[in-house]
Amino acid sequence: MTSGTEQDRARPMRADARRNYERLLVQARKAFAEHGTGASLEDVARSAGVGIGTLYRHFPNRYALMSAVFEDAVNDLLARARALLDAPQPCSALVTWLRGIITHASEYRGLSRALMSTSQDPGSALSRCSDPIREAGQALLSRAQESGAVRRDVSISDLLQLTNAIALAAEETPSDPDLTDRLLRLTLRGITAP
Repeated sequence: MTSGTEQDRARPMRADARRNYERLLVQARKAFAEHGTGASLEDVARSAGVGIGTLYRHFPNRYALMSAVFEDAVNDLLARARALLDAPQPCSALVTWLRGIITHASEYRGLSRALMSTSQDPGSALSRCSDPIREAGQALLSRAQESGAVRRDVSISDLLQLTNAIALAAEETPSDPDLTDRLLRLTLRGITAP
């Protein structure tokens, strides 16, 4: 059974509704970039020239708006994962992709925290972003495990939580630009096969 929002997405939007939707996305991107993912949704709606009810008709909650805003970045990460599946060194390919995940999560203050908090909630609107990421990462992880470079007991869920934690640590410690690389190296020492 689909929700009203899912049914609405299946039907083409009227031209004015499409314009409102696009304006909301543009303003949300700006607000999230400037104020983080906790930016005021009322301000987003006002900047887009619509009421808060219009925002909630298109995006029933903050996570639904975040999911729509980050859809392009997620598509880029998925394309990168597909390209890395043929890399000659599976472990290096996984590390390159994980670094991309960290960079993505670091682009908007609060995104890594939101991703961590919804990682165990399949009903969250952010799962629309995280489920394909998890599948793409699993393919890279499996390939690295099959090559013998990564331990078999490592899960993609744990790796994604670690990368979000690294992004969060970097966000909280902007005075240490090398922190991300140090933490990623420590993580890699823990996952590589002896």
